[in-house]
Parts: sequence; C-alpha cells; structure tokens
Amino acid sequence: MSKAGSAALRVLLACFGVGAIAIAAPRAQPDGRPETAIREALSKWTSDFNARDDSRICELFARELVYDYRGFPERGYDALCDLLHKSLRDQTKRFTYSFDIKEIIASGDIAVVRLVWKLRVTPTGAATGVETREPGLDVFRRQPDGRWKIVRYMGYEEP
Repeated sequence: MSKAGSAALRVLLACFGVGAIAIAAPRAQPDGRPETAIREALSKWTSDFNARDDSRICELFARELVYDYRGFPERGYDALCDLLHKSLRDQTKRFTYSFDIKEIIASGDIAVVRLVWKLRVTPTGAATGVETREPGLDVFRRQPDGRWKIVRYMGYEEP
C-alpha cells in the first residue's frame, strides 16, 4: 500500500472512531488474504438474506456495530438485527440484495470496503419490483476467531 493509501486509511478509521485496536491473534484465513475472506463473508450473507435464512443473518456484523444510513438515526447491532429479521418475515414483499465491490483496502486487522448494495423490493405476486442502489463504506475488523465482521458502516440511497 502506498504512503498516501496508508494515510487515507488512517484518516478514515479515525473518522469512524475505530482508532487503535488491540485484538487477540486471529487464526489465518484460508488463503491468507483478507480480501478473499471479506468477499466470501459478503457473498454468504447475501445468499442467506436472499434465501430468507434468518438463522445466521446477523453473523456478518460485530456486536459493537455502529451504522449510519442517510436520513435515519445512528443505530447499533440490535436495531439492525431486529430490522433484518422483520424484513425476512415480511410476507407482503420480497427483498433481494446484490452488491458490487469497488475496492477493499486492508491493513492488519482492519479493512475498509467501498461498495454499492443493490436492493430490489418486489411485492408478493408481482412480476417486477423497484431497485435501489445504496453506495456505502463498510469497515471490517478481523475477530479473534479469524472471521471478518462489519464494525462500522455508512450508506445512502442514490438519488
């Protein structure tokens, strides 16, 4: 990583209040690359969500999660999990997520992911739905068990 990239990552982390973090030594990822593990975690979460499998729907997020979505108050893990479970139980519409990763910047036990989430909401029985694009920035932290989880995120709906 270049000096400018490293400095930019430090500024981003400071903005999110992540700061210096002491973490127990994690287990190695299968191929040793945070980018691969993070892509796999995002893909697994998306598959579970789209299949309406709520048994592990909160596993992508760390308990210390803080998120900020434009137009809504800052929230944490419990509020997000409640919202996810409620959405998956809603039989009046179907929610389908996909994502497009723009970049992953990893340094030590922290990674920043710039991505665009695409959410399609389709009323039950309808052939088509409405799709929104939600650009955002997810901050991941490697957990003591080696898994990468989102600890902070900011997102907004494109106008």
